[in-house]
Amino acid sequence: MADGSACKKCADVERRLRDGGYMNLIHRVVIAYENDPQSEGMQLAKQHQVAVAPFFIVEKAGQAPEIHTVYFRFLKEVLEKTKEDLTSEAV
Repeated sequence: MADGSACKKCADVERRLRDGGYMNLIHRVVIAYENDPQSEGMQLAKQHQVAVAPFFIVEKAGQAPEIHTVYFRFLKEVLEKTKEDLTSEAV
């Protein structure tokens, strides 16, 4: 937000990530400051043509980045699968 605080949606998603034990699967968090078009988050949004926050960029070697703009879809398609894969590998 212009005042430097996280928007309600972003704060809610961050809380869900922490409560669900998924933050360790997130490589990096970047902030898009709405009053600073040069902020890293705003630049990434522009580069990937994203107009909503939060959004998630999933990079896999040799593939184009996947952009996720819906948290629950990102949770199901990426986070839960990754968590399951890591659990399977640890056994």
